[in-house]
Amino acid sequence: NPSSAEDANPDSKDKPDEESKDDTKPKEILPLDSIRLSDTALSATFSGKDWGIEGVIRISLTLTEKDGEQKDRAAGIGSIVWPDGSSAITNAVRVDAPADPEKPEDAQPEAIAEDKKDDTDDDRKSAMASFEINYPLGAFGRKEPPAVSAAVAFVHATIWTCGPEGIIEDGTLVIDNGRIVAVGKDVEIPEETQIIDVQGMHITPGIIDCHSHMATDGGVNEATQAITCEVRIGDFVDANDITIYRQLAGGVTAANILHGSANPIGGQNQVIKLRWGMTGEDMKFAEAPQGIKFALGENVKQSNSPNATTRYPQTRMGVEQLFRDSFEAARDYAKKMDAWQTERCGLPPRRDLELDALREIVEGHRWIHCHSYRQDEILALLRILEEYNVTIGTFQHILEGYKVADEMAKHGAMASAFSDWWAYKFEVYDAIPHAGALMHKQGVVVSFNSDDGELARHLNQEAAKAIKYGGVPREEALKFVTLNPARQLRIEHLVGSLEPGKHADFVVWNGDPLSNFTRCEQTWIDGRRYFQRDEDAEMLAQSLQKRNTLIQKILSSREEMRKVGERDFDPAALWPRYDEFCHHFNHQNGKK
Repeated sequence: NPSSAEDANPDSKDKPDEESKDDTKPKEILPLDSIRLSDTALSATFSGKDWGIEGVIRISLTLTEKDGEQKDRAAGIGSIVWPDGSSAITNAVRVDAPADPEKPEDAQPEAIAEDKKDDTDDDRKSAMASFEINYPLGAFGRKEPPAVSAAVAFVHATIWTCGPEGIIEDGTLVIDNGRIVAVGKDVEIPEETQIIDVQGMHITPGIIDCHSHMATDGGVNEATQAITCEVRIGDFVDANDITIYRQLAGGVTAANILHGSANPIGGQNQVIKLRWGMTGEDMKFAEAPQGIKFALGENVKQSNSPNATTRYPQTRMGVEQLFRDSFEAARDYAKKMDAWQTERCGLPPRRDLELDALREIVEGHRWIHCHSYRQDEILALLRILEEYNVTIGTFQHILEGYKVADEMAKHGAMASAFSDWWAYKFEVYDAIPHAGALMHKQGVVVSFNSDDGELARHLNQEAAKAIKYGGVPREEALKFVTLNPARQLRIEHLVGSLEPGKHADFVVWNGDPLSNFTRCEQTWIDGRRYFQRDEDAEMLAQSLQKRNTLIQKILSSREEMRKVGERDFDPAALWPRYDEFCHHFNHQNGKK
């Protein structure tokens, strides 16, 4: 007895009429499929043919009575899901089972079975579900990458430049061919420029996350080696990771992709732009300098790993010694390589990819991004680096950085911190939410990072915490997730602020970007609009429609459902679709 069928689906002709629900008339007998019955629940499917509906209807009930109880009250309450995905609340009443219909005396079992087969074959022989190729394959993919916009002017906006112009009320931002052309209050708009009125909205630089693990396979940790600097995150950037699109919805335009913190000297990082729909190679921020992941603390000495006692180092002193030994080895390697280049006598020294990366560090060509918590370890690493005349790129997380902020400022170290994480393990018990503000006041360049796929979707709100915990001025707080991470990644001449000549990476917000009630309306990268809220709603509706189509195909096939964990599917069936995806994508981007 569906209670709101017409409200659930406006096409009332596709729902049972009121006459069919009249309790005074004989009950309709519908054969059920995929029946699952327990003491408390019943679920099943049945064909909508008898109700004049094309497709399979699903019903799910929570049973509310037991055998022998009053028969005129509801025996079950639940929902009915129509083939188009809409649903309605329904209830069920227990009735006496009808008598079996009499069979004709001359009916043959084979004929009856054949009739049943004919009735079901038409349902099963439906055409294969087919959808347009999108990029990447899956939900929220695009038919093709967004085009670079010609000249566009955003007018009547509150513009947070995060640059010398500060905050501009009723301002204008002009972009053309992927770059910012002009920004200001009285801007001359060139002819043939598309004008977009964003009255009441705010525009900020794109948010930059200086510590992210998206577009990778989990933490990507190699726990069996202490030094893994020969490997590169850039060799595996998963352009299909839906986290990329979700973070675009929070205004993130660039991110520093790092692996986990299992190694004192880890692998090479990769700075990317969130160019959703492009390949992993095309997402790389080509102008960003090379970096590498270091780590300190409990993770690298494996304090929290059960029975992990065979890998060196096991102490903080051992970690410090490993750094010294590695830098000395890199210096010796560089001398041998340079000597052979000069003398060209005999065989050249054997190439070592690990030492190549370490050499780049000691020669100042590769920036260190170091996972860190405690002040003693932070100071120890700073002293080692100063012995080798190396300037660190950033300390990541740096929860006790407020204790050594003056030493960090003298060295030139920058802090990519958590806004207010603390007490989640022993070595972070002294962390405080005022740390970012205290380091900022000592002259340290501070950013707030996510280290998390979900947190990155509201880094603007994390920046606002610097106002609550420490009284950082509003514009400076926004720089914690825009200009400052750009400075830490050495890309501030290209992104991080809205200034003429820089990349057209920016976000349009429907209100104050530091408010919890504000949402991102548009995200632009290189003058391409990669996220728009209206378009997002359309793609969501398309995804739900595809989902319902596939569900109906599965249900109408009447095939036995696989159990959880079963994997007997041959992926070869998907290869032609993936080949078509690759072919069309490369063609669109001028590649062979």
